[in-house]
Amino acid sequence: MWKKRSLQFRLNALFALVLILGLAINVGRLMLEAGPRVQAEDESVVRLAREFVETLVGDLKESPDPDAKLARIVDSLSRLRHVSITHRRDATESEVAPTGNADPQANDEAPPEWFVALVRPEQTRVSVPISLEGRSLGSLMIASHPADEIAEIWDGIVLQLEVGSALAVVLFLITVIVVNRALSPVQQLADAMVNIEAGHYGTRVAVGGSAEIATICDKLNNLAFALGAAVEDKRRLAERLVSLQDIERKEVARELHDEFGPHLFALRAHATSLRRMAEGVDPDADGLRKHGSAMLDQINVLQQFNRRILEKLRPVGLNELGLDAALDAVMQLWRDTHPGVVIETTISPSLGALGETAELTIYRVVQEALTNVFRHSGATSVSVLIEAANEASRSPSDGSNAIRVRIQDNGDGLPDSLKPGYGMIGMRERVLALGGTLNVISTGTGVTVDAIVPNGSGS
Repeated sequence: MWKKRSLQFRLNALFALVLILGLAINVGRLMLEAGPRVQAEDESVVRLAREFVETLVGDLKESPDPDAKLARIVDSLSRLRHVSITHRRDATESEVAPTGNADPQANDEAPPEWFVALVRPEQTRVSVPISLEGRSLGSLMIASHPADEIAEIWDGIVLQLEVGSALAVVLFLITVIVVNRALSPVQQLADAMVNIEAGHYGTRVAVGGSAEIATICDKLNNLAFALGAAVEDKRRLAERLVSLQDIERKEVARELHDEFGPHLFALRAHATSLRRMAEGVDPDADGLRKHGSAMLDQINVLQQFNRRILEKLRPVGLNELGLDAALDAVMQLWRDTHPGVVIETTISPSLGALGETAELTIYRVVQEALTNVFRHSGATSVSVLIEAANEASRSPSDGSNAIRVRIQDNGDGLPDSLKPGYGMIGMRERVLALGGTLNVISTGTGVTVDAIVPNGSGS
């Protein structure tokens, strides 16, 4: 039940419990101290009363009528509080003078019986003998009456309860107001999270409350902004992928039309000529050989064009030979066409098995990066590094299932006026579609293409 309560209710209930417990402890302390306090007060009052009575009794020697003066002394002592004076003659006790509120129940505001029983006061009695010139005038019995002290203690406890309760209520109300105001942004955070979960990434919360809650509000706003940006990037990526697919289809269709069309037309013409010549009475051998040779040339051109188209659609040998061999073929092609450029390739042996999508993405990144190097940079040296991302970070927890691809050259960098082409855009979006990252850093000393490609197959 307690776990289902809100944080606001828990804090208010906890503070209320602390206030009640503190008040109860304070009242309990007063009750526990009541008995010793009454006993000490009785002993102190009786001791002072005895000294006072002994002083008055000593003055009887100078009085011409000691009995009358003694009677006046007893009468005057009747107005004392906390004690009663009893004059005894020959072991017979005289009337006890009234001494304040001797009966705790005689007062309408007297403490309750349970409190009197809890204190359990023990009456203190002291006898002061009276002797004058060898003649005994009896004794004065001093007896304590703690009723007034008990009533004072009870009044103090009641006052403590009243004042303490009033203060506790005031403090509790103040705390409720402070806690409610401090936690009011929490409800705003919950509502904002519901809206964000529903896809309303433009939701924002007012940064307020305590420093911790204000930090959470700010982080939630940043998270909503990042999610909105990610969703927008995803939408643009999907649109771009569709657009690139259309562009790629159009390009393939144009090349098929421009390349296949003329060669097929030529093949058809040669085949028609061959058939016509073959149907003649006396076939021309030289003419047959000429048309046959021309047809072979056309077929060779079509085969080369077919390989070029297939290379664009899917690298030849990537599935059959693997990533290393396919990259070696690309490197060798560039070495043959640009013998003045040194190409260094390092592929970590700890990569393990790579997924088909990851291999194709790595191949395309390297292929496009090298194309840009030889087309724009004028570099004389290129290094290609492919390794596990955790090797680069030296941390097994960072990119443990991803591959880092770094292509770096020593050229002049990319021109400022150069706009990203379809190849660069396709390379970036291919990596982003897998959940990776790609950064292209161009300086006066070269270009660095750094990509993190997630490996869907695991390591």
